[in-house]
Amino acid sequence: MDHILIDFEKTVGMVKPMHAVNNVQSLPYDFYGGLDRMSEAYIPYARLHDTGGPYGGGCYVDIANVFPNFDADETDPASYDFAFTDVLLSGMAEKGIKPFYRLGATIENYHKIKAYNIYPPKDFEKWARICEHIILHYNEGWANGFHMDLDYWEIWNEPDNEPEIADNPCWKGTKEQFFELYDVTSKHLKKKFPHLKIGGYASCGFYALTNTFIKAANSSPRKEYFLEFFEEFLAYAKEHGSVMDFFSWHSYADVKRNVIYANYAKERLSAYGFGDCEVFLNEWNPSKGTRGNKRGDPADVLAMMIALHGTPTDMCMYYDAAERSGYCGIFNPYTHGVTGTYYAFYYFGQLYHLGEKCLSEADGEDLYVMAAKGEGKRAFVLVNDKDEEREVFLSVKGADLQTGTVKATDLGKECYETKALTERVVLPPYGIRYVEFEQSLNK
Repeated sequence: MDHILIDFEKTVGMVKPMHAVNNVQSLPYDFYGGLDRMSEAYIPYARLHDTGGPYGGGCYVDIANVFPNFDADETDPASYDFAFTDVLLSGMAEKGIKPFYRLGATIENYHKIKAYNIYPPKDFEKWARICEHIILHYNEGWANGFHMDLDYWEIWNEPDNEPEIADNPCWKGTKEQFFELYDVTSKHLKKKFPHLKIGGYASCGFYALTNTFIKAANSSPRKEYFLEFFEEFLAYAKEHGSVMDFFSWHSYADVKRNVIYANYAKERLSAYGFGDCEVFLNEWNPSKGTRGNKRGDPADVLAMMIALHGTPTDMCMYYDAAERSGYCGIFNPYTHGVTGTYYAFYYFGQLYHLGEKCLSEADGEDLYVMAAKGEGKRAFVLVNDKDEEREVFLSVKGADLQTGTVKATDLGKECYETKALTERVVLPPYGIRYVEFEQSLNK
């Protein structure tokens, strides 16, 4: 029998935002309340990449959409088209979802027909000044703008996508050109906005470490090149004093591999003197197949959040939460409702909202637990990420199991309430149990 220990009397830091996402429901017409459901799950950030669909919908976020004529005057508000991005960011802000702004271009999957916005800018310094004015618009009110206090600004996306330039759907330049663009932009933005977090580069990931080809979007048969690019980028950044407040990377691998990759990323950053920068897995999706929802079952998703919480990772961002996307496992594009996977975000979000992480341990393989307390409540969640039923002995200190309200999500099911747990818990295959206690923290 597997064992789980939860001790609400011992705190071990704060719950990190492992349940952030990429993108949100379509705006300005959120007919089905998707943003409300995300708000109920306390989604903290949504990364704005591939926003608006292919080529950014021609309207959203991307530099080429916001500043359509590169030869225009970057200091003139008339040179910018903020219209659709303003509506998107305002709608997110109303629901408490903070934009994580990716400065660059949407992936161009049909670049072999013609590439549009994924070439290196013809003037790196001017590109940096354009980014500066976008930040001024959203943070300092420039050009009839806002004061949103957006703290994270990411430079580009997956410039290492392929070693052969002709096959790269994100960057039609050399790696040396990207290193220079990053250096110029990061220094300029940090000089103008020293309080903001500037980083990148949304790495394709570290699949070569486990020597297994992951057949997923944005992966490559020459995964070793991703590692080569990473090492050379870090060496360049160290030599030139580039700014790296955070480093972002991507993976469509399973839980165990991602734990290896997360530890590796931190180790290499530290080796080059960037040990203090935050580390974000800001594109991920489980790759175990299609047991339940198309893009990951609830147990896979919640297990990933909990497992990565135990690594040096500071934030995870699921790809993605836009209903129109083939990568969305959160919303059903046909019923316009949520899927079972949504509740993985909902349960984790409740723990995140409580704030204080409490001691919890699980001794079984593919068995995960996390506990938190705050605001007069205590809660924990159990995950059986295995394809067989298992019995677990549950030891809880600081709460009476009989008083807990239990919500469950199993494979192929959404959220339902069930009876209070006892010390012996039977978890179905790929089952989740979320338990919440209404009680004083002093009790």
